[in-house]
Order: sequence, then C-alpha cells, then structure tokens
Amino acid sequence: TQGEDNSSEFITKYRTCRRQMRECSGEADHHEGMSSDDELTPTEVTEFQKSKDNVLEDSRKVFEDVHADFCDIRKILLKFQEWKEKFPDSYCDAYISFCLPKLLNPLIRVQLIHWNPLEQNFTELEEMPWFRAIKEFSDAKNISESK
Repeated sequence: TQGEDNSSEFITKYRTCRRQMRECSGEADHHEGMSSDDELTPTEVTEFQKSKDNVLEDSRKVFEDVHADFCDIRKILLKFQEWKEKFPDSYCDAYISFCLPKLLNPLIRVQLIHWNPLEQNFTELEEMPWFRAIKEFSDAKNISESK
C-alpha cells in the first residue's frame, strides 16, 4: 500500500542519513544493527518533555473550580455508602453500581495522566489512593450485603 511504501522509504533514507553522519564524524565503534529507528534527537526529546510538562500542568487545573466534595473519590464514595445504608431500596433502584464507573472515570483518568508503568519507580495501581478508595467501598459493600 502507499502508506507502507512511504514509511519504508522514509526509514531507508533515515538510516542512510545516520550512516553518513557516523562516517563523517568518524564513529568507528558502531556495529550494524545496534542502532534503532526509534531513537529521538535531543530536540525531539526536549519538545516531548515540554509537551508532557504542559499536559501535566493543564491536568492539575481540570478540577480546580470543582468543590472538593465532588472531585475526591473517597468523599464521593462515602456519599454513596451513606445513601445505600440509609435508603437501600432507592440506592438499588437507581442502579448505582452501573453508574459509578462512568461517574468516577474522569477523576481516575486525570490521576492516571502522570502514571507511567515503564518508569523504574512507578506506583502500582493497587497503591494509588483512588484504587484503595474503590476497594474499601467494594469491601464495605460486600460486608453490608452479607448481613
């Protein structure tokens, strides 16, 4: 196909350019097959880091105008727990268990923007505050259902 031909042609030209640059700079210790087409130039790395920092900065502002009771997963789940305990029939009729994933999704996604499982010291999902809050809510839900 046309897209694959262009991509293959680009990679070949890129490799040729890199080889010529190595030859001009006198890099004698290069071994064929030891370089990658995925290597980024310092400019690309800098641009990527700048874009990443901008996204992270913007993500901190997403819920800045929202009252704390409505952007803290633990507080939201506490309200639902209270509703379930005080008005179990109403809670059940509202199909809350189906609504919670959609309700919590944006809050969780914002918290996951900075998460990178490929970093050496990344936080396990199970250790994240939102995960623990949901687990505690689920455990409390299971305990109250077994009574």
